[in-house]
Amino acid sequence: MNLLKALAHTSGMTLLSRILGFIRDAAVAHVFGAGGLTDAFFVAFRIPNLLRRLFAEGAFSQAFVPILAAAKTRHGEESAHRLIDHVATALTVAVLFTSILGVAFAPQVVALSAPGFEADPAKFAVTTQLLRVTFPYIFFIALVSLAAGVLNTWNRFWVPAFTPVLLNLSFIFFTLVAAPWFKQPIMALAWGALVGGALQLLFQWPFLRSIRMLPRFRWNLHEPGLLRVLKLMGPAVVGVSVGQISLLISTIFASYLPTGSVSWLFYADRLMEFPTGLLGAALGTILLPSLVAHHAAGDESRYSDLLDWGLRLTLVLTLPAAVALAVAGVPLVSTLFFRGAFQPHDVLMVRNALMAYSLGLTGLIAVKILAPGFYARQDIKTPVKIAILVLGVTQLMNLVFMNLFQHAGLALATGLGACLNAALLYLGLRRRGLYHPRPGWGPFLAKLGVALGAMAAVLTLFQGTQSRWLTGSSLLHAAYLVPLVAAAAATYFAVLWLLGFRLKDFSKNGA
Repeated sequence: MNLLKALAHTSGMTLLSRILGFIRDAAVAHVFGAGGLTDAFFVAFRIPNLLRRLFAEGAFSQAFVPILAAAKTRHGEESAHRLIDHVATALTVAVLFTSILGVAFAPQVVALSAPGFEADPAKFAVTTQLLRVTFPYIFFIALVSLAAGVLNTWNRFWVPAFTPVLLNLSFIFFTLVAAPWFKQPIMALAWGALVGGALQLLFQWPFLRSIRMLPRFRWNLHEPGLLRVLKLMGPAVVGVSVGQISLLISTIFASYLPTGSVSWLFYADRLMEFPTGLLGAALGTILLPSLVAHHAAGDESRYSDLLDWGLRLTLVLTLPAAVALAVAGVPLVSTLFFRGAFQPHDVLMVRNALMAYSLGLTGLIAVKILAPGFYARQDIKTPVKIAILVLGVTQLMNLVFMNLFQHAGLALATGLGACLNAALLYLGLRRRGLYHPRPGWGPFLAKLGVALGAMAAVLTLFQGTQSRWLTGSSLLHAAYLVPLVAAAAATYFAVLWLLGFRLKDFSKNGA
């Protein structure tokens, strides 16, 4: 399997999802703006979304996929199917019970996750209502994540990458079409999340049938494979999801800041998620099964080379994205969100958060490459120790930076924490002899620096003044933005080509 080709296919599906995600966010910004109601929804949706990333996509996938891939490689597909049956049954029962508890104790969950809302009874009440609708989303999306882990193990990478498209379509429909039907229009967003979760699960089901891996009900908590998954999953909740935990704590801090702060951070985070999902999630997804296979075969040289390939590709693709987010924040935010209830002040506030987040973009994506280096070997302790340290340092930075830079300080702390996490994971792999950098890193980084400098110069010189982006229509902004981004990207890749970079140099075969 050609990993670069698999990455292109997976990223292509992810790109479609992200484009629709931006349309979704633009629709939400147009209809609802950035205020108390959107703060309420983003808090209500962030809680089940956090559980999704903690238990479903994050810790669960990192624990489940290596064990499933090993069972498939060593014992065959029937053994893998039995493991899927037991894990799916236990997961269904667990997330169903969690969803019921979340609905029943919604006020208490809101009080814990956004204590600043208690000072505004109306905001607290609507957040509780929203949470009661969005919490069952975790039931559907957890099973979606299980199906994605199975499909990725069978190299059906494009299906899980396409699946989020359905969630975005659901949000767009409920925002633009269904919202007027609701007594409280903001409730449409909550129902959009719930329906979108169900649609994603229904979409993946036929593909599981096509590979003959549809889960069957098997209840046995003493099944060895299930116990191994649970054993790895507990610590992995911390090890993989430190960024999400930090994001939740940032929401708690932001709930004490001026109205709109939660929404400004959300919109900036959405822009950050575009390269993070497009590159980081896609790279991590295609790397993990191959890393497991190389480890199972005892081929440590190919294991190290695969990590080196992933890191180089990460820098080539994420550093220009970070520069663009930092330098061209106002053009990006105004083109995507500046309409309707979204005001010029909101554009500038989101830009401030985006600039702070951009400092940590490479770290955020590098973690998705480096963490699988440990989890493919079922080494949980090292990432957990690193995650605990990073989580503590990030909260100290939150306290300091929030006082200095308001909501942008929270974004800065999250970004710097991700860089620290990546650096410590990198050092851990080096010290254990699991990763040996290939020669040529010095010239490689120097050439990247030259190309990034040229790109930043193009963005700075040709974007014009802020007033261009804070007046006029969205179509006019898009007419300015598209050639600006195209010129910057062309400059970057042209300079890399002149300096000797070639696409074939990044071709890589997996297991």
